[in-house]
Amino acid sequence: MQARIAVVSNDDEVPLDLLADRLPGVTGYPARDGLPAFGSFDGLVVLGGRMSVEDVDVAPWLPDLGRLMIDCGAAGVPVLAICLGAQLLAVAGRGSVQVGAWAGPERGIVSVRLRPAAASDPILGRVQTALGTEFAAPSMHADAVAELPPDAQWLASSSQYPFQAFRMGSALALQFHPEAGAATMCAWAEGHDLDTTGLGEQLARHADDLRTLADAIASGFLREVRTAARRRR
Repeated sequence: MQARIAVVSNDDEVPLDLLADRLPGVTGYPARDGLPAFGSFDGLVVLGGRMSVEDVDVAPWLPDLGRLMIDCGAAGVPVLAICLGAQLLAVAGRGSVQVGAWAGPERGIVSVRLRPAAASDPILGRVQTALGTEFAAPSMHADAVAELPPDAQWLASSSQYPFQAFRMGSALALQFHPEAGAATMCAWAEGHDLDTTGLGEQLARHADDLRTLADAIASGFLREVRTAARRRR
């Protein structure tokens, strides 16, 4: 069965990247041109962006996108919300996000630690099987979730920020960037005037694990989407 996966892009410089070849049959939706209608897809991926959750003057679609993810999570439609997407989900679910967060920017390759509940998660459980309870992940953010929504399940943390992953129903939120390949990470680093040489060395050192991370996230999400779609059809 060909699953219909909608990918919402908030920023032209934040692509689907490593997940593009791992998720067949996707349809892209630049958010500035309009969001996909609820019910028109079997799974939803929401990518990051350079704006904050508060930048509704430049990105007026952000509140609607948060509500769309909440609706999907409540209806059993799988969602993969990454970075800004994760923060929008937190705010829409009555959590909070701090713009210019307390521990400063988290950029580069970080160590993410899974919490016990992640073992039974349909996506992060695959990550744990493949990489263990602690793994390397790309990160590039200055804002962060400060408080989880009341009904969220907390699934992962890093030494700098506690809420690296959480789930609300069928919606999984990731603060880190499993989709970001080496070229994308280096382009983002250049945009922040960071040392791309050091970052390049980090990326090369963890290259195999980063590919495995992308494989596990994509395969888990795709299976979740197909399973949920079969139940609805």
